[in-house]
Parts: sequence; structure tokens; C-alpha cells
Amino acid sequence: MSGKAFQHVLDNAPRGQPLDPAMLRELGVSPALASYWVRAGWLLRLSKGAYLARGDKPTSGGIIVYLSRRVGGLHVGGKTALDWQGVRHNVAFRPRTVLWGQTPYRFPVWVSEHVLYSYQTTQLFHDGFSYMAGLKPLPNGSPEVLVSVPERALLELASDVGKRHSLEEAINIAQTLRNLRVHVLDQFLETCLRVKVVRLVRDIGLATGFEWGGNLQKHVDRLGGKRWSNQIRTGERLVLKP
Repeated sequence: MSGKAFQHVLDNAPRGQPLDPAMLRELGVSPALASYWVRAGWLLRLSKGAYLARGDKPTSGGIIVYLSRRVGGLHVGGKTALDWQGVRHNVAFRPRTVLWGQTPYRFPVWVSEHVLYSYQTTQLFHDGFSYMAGLKPLPNGSPEVLVSVPERALLELASDVGKRHSLEEAINIAQTLRNLRVHVLDQFLETCLRVKVVRLVRDIGLATGFEWGGNLQKHVDRLGGKRWSNQIRTGERLVLKP
């Protein structure tokens, strides 16, 4: 009976995705049976509440789906979101997956053993703006893996300037974004709280020379303020004019 139950899991569980207790229950597996399978070597216990069927290996997409069941608003953002949508620039041998979410979360150790990632919860938009705006699955991807549309990803990319990459790299990436939708970009900039992000998007847009980058000063003026300055990771000072 146990063997048939395990075969049922193998036949119906998504490959590459760690299984949590709720998923096991949906597959007819009780906590006691799961514990027995762990002792028997049929299930690998990655951490509390995370299991993997024997012979399976976590994929980046499967890990993101597993984490999405625990982290509100979890999505692929910034440079990775653009990369996944065809924007390629200095592709690394093992690229870092840029993840964003609404709340702090302590990722299990095993995640970093399979995926090189960064995670941040910086609030870019007003509370009244839906956090889920501009997040959707890729056409040929898992429906449970949300990815920022290019316009939102550009703001996330700007937020990472000085932390994960340089302004020059952000501009080089943006040089491939000829077809950004002006009305969608305006929607995100109109509700953005971050002076740094809005000013950087303006500067990046001007540097590209594309149509979408030609009329962004209005968003900088909305936030007002004086010259913005901050020391970045390299020790240099990033200065943004109003």
C-alpha cells in the first residue's frame, strides 16, 4: 500500500518543486506516512515543511513556487525579470535570481544550495497602490511564478543601483528596452515613493534616448527635494540632481 501511495506521489507531484505538508495532504499523504518515507529514504527532508521525492532535484522555478506559498507578493524582479523576458546583458555563468516580496522572510539554508539569489522588501509604491500590479507569469512559464513586467522591473533595477550593480550597467540594460510602454511606466512612477528610484529612472531614460525616457522629469518634480546623495557599495558617491 505504501509503495502504491508513493508511486501516486511520483506520478502527480510537480517535478523539481519541494513539497510542503499541505501538498502532501492533497496527494493523500499523512504526516505519519511522510515521516515513514523519510526514514525509509523515499522522501528527503530538506527542512521543516519541505520534502523532495527520491531521485528528484529542486529547480529554480520549483523553489520559487514553493517559496511563493510562504512569502506574500514573492516575484522575480529587476535584472532577472528583464533577463527572463529576453533582455540579455553580461549573462553570468551562474546568474543571481533577483527576488522581491512584501515581508521579511528567512530563507531555508537549502535554497542557497540550489539557487544563487537576492531578496529584498523595499517598498517602492504608495500603500494605496496594489502590490500585485505588473506581476504576472511568463507566457510559457509556471502560472505560479510571478515576474515583473519590464516597466516595473526597470524601477526595481534602479532601486538596486549602488547595491547590486552600477548606474552604467543599468543604462546598458535599459539600452535594450526600446519598446517600454509609456503609460505603464508612468503608472508606476506616479505612485513611486523613492526619490532615488524616480531620479535614476529619469536619468536612465534620458541616457537611452528612447521615446519613453523623454518626459520623466514631471515625476521627479512631483517628489521635489534637493540634490540626493549617498555613498554606494564601491565607496563612491552617487549624486542625483532634482
